[in-house]
Amino acid sequence: MIILDTHIWLWWVNRDTEKLNQRRLEQITSSGIVAVSAISTFEVAWLVHHGRIVLPIGTRDWFDKALDGSGINLIPVTPEIACKAVELPDHHSDPQDRIIIATALVNNSSLMSSDKKFSCYTELEQTLL
Repeated sequence: MIILDTHIWLWWVNRDTEKLNQRRLEQITSSGIVAVSAISTFEVAWLVHHGRIVLPIGTRDWFDKALDGSGINLIPVTPEIACKAVELPDHHSDPQDRIIIATALVNNSSLMSSDKKFSCYTELEQTLL
């Protein structure tokens, strides 16, 4: 399973091939299961609400397309994930990103991100795409 960071998910669903290179496109399409953390839905809604991103359709419609319509699985934030996120080293102060990292670790999954801070986590050494 590959867990997509929020921006990778946005680029994938919106077909932004300028930001999502060919190697990553192939990794996503060849993966048996592709998922996002439920916290990514909050992050997308927050980014839209604060004018940081513009979606091609309404936010709720985009979520329908970005989940059911694209085959992306939604992973809930469980108590185990919450505890893992809090226990991670303080390389990243963004709680959403910490939850995304913890989601990948708890689910023994690969994590695809363009966030340079993610590489500071030795826990992700073998799984960061």
